[in-house]
Amino acid sequence: MAKRHLGQNFLYDPSILKRIINVAELNREDNVVEIGPGYGILTKMLSETVKRVIAIELDEELYRILKTGLAEYRNVELIHGDALKYPYENLPEFKVVANIPYYITTPIIFRLFEVKRDLKSMTLTVQKEVAERIVARPGGKDYGVLSIMVQYYAEPSIKFIIPKGAFRPVPKVDSAVVNIKILERPSVDVKDEEFFFKVVKTSFSQRRKMLSNSLKSIRADVKEWLAEAGIDSKRRPETLSIEEFARLANIIN
Repeated sequence: MAKRHLGQNFLYDPSILKRIINVAELNREDNVVEIGPGYGILTKMLSETVKRVIAIELDEELYRILKTGLAEYRNVELIHGDALKYPYENLPEFKVVANIPYYITTPIIFRLFEVKRDLKSMTLTVQKEVAERIVARPGGKDYGVLSIMVQYYAEPSIKFIIPKGAFRPVPKVDSAVVNIKILERPSVDVKDEEFFFKVVKTSFSQRRKMLSNSLKSIRADVKEWLAEAGIDSKRRPETLSIEEFARLANIIN
């Protein structure tokens, strides 16, 4: 029985699961973290493909089922715990493959970026609208903090759509499989990452306002600051490229 409060929607179709594995570009030397293994169907398929699988399950009932069902899979390490609190820092190089609950999508992506040194890629099944936000380019309503955060650290792409009818229970929206390849170095050069993200988040905190209004909480001389970066103060945040945000942030007072 799926638990609504844990955002559980299970994917059973082996042909779709095989496509997810193919998208992840896995090999026999890979260590893979699976977040929310559910009933372990994808887990078993991963174990036959990679060196080691670390499956993290929060639901105690599912954990007990998995402990029995995965007992013979010697390269699977089953963890009963919260994926947001797992010490990924202790792992060697790894990839993430997961059909994650919608409600933890953004927090888990941000958590994984904290350990990006050893993280090679994420292949995630997420809500279609979230996937569109992850890959969004400047100028559209989907473009925002999540887009810039991911595209600063990684190269994301939507690989295919999974219709809602493929899940049990059936969710209200379609899903998408997004592959996020971690870059060896960030996509733009910034002098101070913390300040860069402060500029981005402050800009989008009032996305309908002009930059001259939304950024004045950071600098009083906001129009001069924008002019020095070559950015029209009347522009709105969703029109700025990641390169323009970097240029603005690099003019540190």
